[in-house]
Amino acid sequence: MAASATLTVNGQVRSVSDPEGKSLLSALRDDLGLVGTHYGCGEGQCGACTVLVDGKPVRSCLLEVGQVEGKSITSVEGLATNDGLHPLQAAFLEEDALQCGYCTSGMIMSGVALLARHASPTRAQIVHAMEGNICRCGTYTRIIAAVERAATIGRERSNG
Repeated sequence: MAASATLTVNGQVRSVSDPEGKSLLSALRDDLGLVGTHYGCGEGQCGACTVLVDGKPVRSCLLEVGQVEGKSITSVEGLATNDGLHPLQAAFLEEDALQCGYCTSGMIMSGVALLARHASPTRAQIVHAMEGNICRCGTYTRIIAAVERAATIGRERSNG
């Protein structure tokens, strides 16, 4: 049994103590103080705990720390830079795509993964990418609009 594990989170190497059987979600929140990732159902069904592991959206409540050692983990806290918010974070604000905010980080992480794969996603691609994330407040229309806006912002930034 390892006394600690080393994770790369948001580009920084971090240590997690007593990792045996500990979920990635618990390690992020309790050990590393990254509380933007939320506990929802604990069964991987709601998407509130979504983070990126090697660029892919995953449910952090379902993964143990040992399963992600040596991989790159990105939480919602790792999206903003000195230049400002990630385009999707900015678009969520502009589109008022959050109400209670509980699902927001998971929605954003799923959307970021989609935009990394498809710079100009269709509405069907957006709906498909987001369907595993549940919004208790029902702001789905605004969430889709935010992903569409972020795609536009991303294209404008890349075109200079």
